[in-house]
Amino acid sequence: MKYVYPGSGATTINKYGVDITLFGANAPSTIVYEEVEVGHLQEWYSDVSTYQWFIIEGQGTFVINDEKHAAGAGDLVVVPPKNRIHYFGKMKMVLITTPEYNEENEHEVRLIDPSEALHV
Repeated sequence: MKYVYPGSGATTINKYGVDITLFGANAPSTIVYEEVEVGHLQEWYSDVSTYQWFIIEGQGTFVINDEKHAAGAGDLVVVPPKNRIHYFGKMKMVLITTPEYNEENEHEVRLIDPSEALHV
């Protein structure tokens, strides 16, 4: 069994307005460091993964199944599988995805116009 997943093996991408660094590829969970300036400009859901965001800095609004939830530094946001989600705000966050991140399990609902951030 593998116990250590070196940070040097992390992958960094930009996904719909979010700078994402993925740690622990092929681990039981994926740990993600995220920095967002406006929001995650895609509404999506996962068939299997639970998403857990811990907000380190900043504040924002998570839109889960069209319901708005304000969250800020020190808050934990938990979204089980099969729930539609997107979010707005300027935040630094740690995301734990369980089971591990696999883009094949995610489904795009729609792209988000950045102007929607003005209405949250």
